[in-house]
Amino acid sequence: MKKTILFSACAALSLSMVACGGNPNKAKNAEAAAETKAEAKAAPVYNVIDKPQVDLATLPVDKEGYYVIFDGKTFNGWRGYGKDNVPAKWTIDDGAIKFNGTGGGEAQKADGGDLIFAHKFKNFELELEWKISKGGNSGILYLAQEVEAEKNGQMKLQPIYISSPEYQVLDNENHPDAKLGVDGNRKSASLYDMIPAVPQNAKPFGEWNKAKIMVYKGTVVHGQNGQNVVEYHLWTPQWTEMLENSKFSSQKWPLAFELLNNCGGENHEGYIGLQDHGDDVWFRNIRVKVLD
Repeated sequence: MKKTILFSACAALSLSMVACGGNPNKAKNAEAAAETKAEAKAAPVYNVIDKPQVDLATLPVDKEGYYVIFDGKTFNGWRGYGKDNVPAKWTIDDGAIKFNGTGGGEAQKADGGDLIFAHKFKNFELELEWKISKGGNSGILYLAQEVEAEKNGQMKLQPIYISSPEYQVLDNENHPDAKLGVDGNRKSASLYDMIPAVPQNAKPFGEWNKAKIMVYKGTVVHGQNGQNVVEYHLWTPQWTEMLENSKFSSQKWPLAFELLNNCGGENHEGYIGLQDHGDDVWFRNIRVKVLD
């Protein structure tokens, strides 16, 4: 099932003009109304794609009450983002999910692409371990939606990260992204391009790191190697301001701003995803505790 949605920004603009009261200059009013109508007419359309979800009751639960969403042997419950199967570049390697890098960065190949667990989580605690190759880049996505938007008259699948906050996975010492952004907000465990992880306690490439992501009623905490390193609050004026100061601002990337400002959609829930950024990366011991 697909939900077709128009950008809310145009509707908000129209409402704000009404709320501000009449303008004595009718010509200006007419001109403004015409501009608003033109904007609304040209507003891009996007679809949120809803596919069948995994029944959590079919998953094992460990002694601490976490659902084990990767059993170390199979891809049960997992599929490619926007796909019905697991892309061939994702394999199972010694009890871990591995992406076999192509060296192409974000230019994903047909047999690659991001991986998602096919259940939408709302309030939850995610724990897993990851390790990255030398100079590698990846990410852990959460509250993600599968989105397609209009481009050149056709609906095209959009990148997962324009609807989902990203826990950065990076070789801080060898990947140039570590030196970009602001104050280290593109280093490992950071909220990508918005909040740096402090302290920055990532282990070197080739070594396992422990990641933890907690989402509860809008409060989000990133943990890395046993320490909480990021905390922020979704769906607040502060969240909107952070987006406006990032690469996902309403001016730079309107669709990303719209989706991220309301990430999780109307139900505030979404998929957990693992990013294909073109580099070798491994994930293991993946488990989720539902906090509802």
